[in-house]
Amino acid sequence: MTIDYTARHTVVTAKLKEVAEAGIERIGRVTHLCKNAHIILSEDRFRKIAEVTLQCKGESIVASGEAGQMETALRQALEKVEQQAIRSRKRVETVRDRVAKPLAA
Repeated sequence: MTIDYTARHTVVTAKLKEVAEAGIERIGRVTHLCKNAHIILSEDRFRKIAEVTLQCKGESIVASGEAGQMETALRQALEKVEQQAIRSRKRVETVRDRVAKPLAA
């Protein structure tokens, strides 16, 4: 999976990249159809905001996290994206199970 980073008024450190790559790898195990991830890290005065966007086949999953520390905000956003990916996968599996089976003639 391709991971793009954007930093607004902050710097993307090696530790943040490591956390992001580990989180995206976990999400990749849940959804195999995601090809691109975009992580936006921004900083205001006292708050740090992390936004994670996953481009999957047929849908886009977006979540953001806000905290006093950038690493905490990134972890929150990754957790939210993972929950959304799990729900999305369950939704697809449910639709597949509901497909009507042909009646025997």
